[in-house]
Amino acid sequence: MVYDVIIVGGSYAGLSAGLPLARARRKVLVVDAGLRRNRFAATSHGFLTQDGSTPEEIAADGRAQLMDYPTVDWLSGEVAELAASGEGFAGKLKDGTAIAGQRVILASGVRDELPALPGLAERWGKQVFHCPYCHGYELNQGQIGVLATSALSLHHALMLPDWGPTTFFLNGVFEPNDAQRAQLAARGVKIETGLVERLAGDAELEMAMADGRHIPLAGLFALSRTEQTSPLAAQLGCALEDGPMGRFIRTDEMRGTTVPGVWACGDAARQAGSVPLAVADGNMAGVAAHRSLMFGF
Repeated sequence: MVYDVIIVGGSYAGLSAGLPLARARRKVLVVDAGLRRNRFAATSHGFLTQDGSTPEEIAADGRAQLMDYPTVDWLSGEVAELAASGEGFAGKLKDGTAIAGQRVILASGVRDELPALPGLAERWGKQVFHCPYCHGYELNQGQIGVLATSALSLHHALMLPDWGPTTFFLNGVFEPNDAQRAQLAARGVKIETGLVERLAGDAELEMAMADGRHIPLAGLFALSRTEQTSPLAAQLGCALEDGPMGRFIRTDEMRGTTVPGVWACGDAARQAGSVPLAVADGNMAGVAAHRSLMFGF
C-alpha cells in the first residue's frame, strides 16, 4: 500500500501529526521504535489537561485515540532507509518491511548524551532534570543544584531561583566573569567552586564533593547534549542546524524541511522541547502535510 503520509515516530509529536490527517480520512502509517525521550520521568508536567500524568499514560491515550480512526496503521519498529521514489517516498524497516508514502513527517526525536558524572545517569528524570518548567515545581522550593556542563549552564543557573534556593556547581567546567557573577548574585545564586566527585544518596540526593563534603539537594539540573535518534533526515537530504545543545532539523513556520514533501516536528526539529511544544509542532506538521496533498507544494 502507498500511504498518503508516513509518520516516523509515534510519541507526542508523531501522534499529534497523525490526528488531523486521520480526521481528513487520509491513509496514515505510523512507525514507532518505542523509545520516548522522557521515559525516565515518573510524571509529565505543563501539558494542559494532562499535568501530572505519567509519560506512558499520555502516549497510550494518544495512541488509542489515533488508532480509533480506520485509515491509520501502526508498525512497531525502526525505519532503516527512506528515500525519494517517483512522486513520493519509499523505504524499509530494519526487519525488511517495505513502506511507501506520498509524504513523510519526521517525529523521530533525540537522545540525551548525559554528563559523565558517576551516579547521574541512574537518577536522570527522577532526581536529575533538564527542564525547570517540567520538574521544578515538584521540588517544593527545596535546595536546588545546577551542574555546569558548558557556558550555557549560566542561563540554567539564573532561571532556577524561581523554583528554590539555587547553588551553581562550577565543577571546573565554567568560570563566570565579574558581570556574570553579579547576575548570579542578583538572583541569589550561590556559587560552589569545588569539584564534584559523584552523586550520592537514595531517597535524598547529595552532591558528594572531592573534598569529602556532602551537600544535600532536593534536585539537580544539568544540560545534556542531544543527538538525532534517526539518520533519516540526513538520508533524505534535509538540512540540519547546530544548536547550543545539539543538531536539529531545520524547518519553516509550517514545519516543512528543506526537502519538499518532508516535514519534521518535536524535539528532532527544535533547539529545546517539551511535551506541549511537541504536540503543537505535530499538529502543524500534520495540517501542512494534508494541505500539500490537496493543493501541492
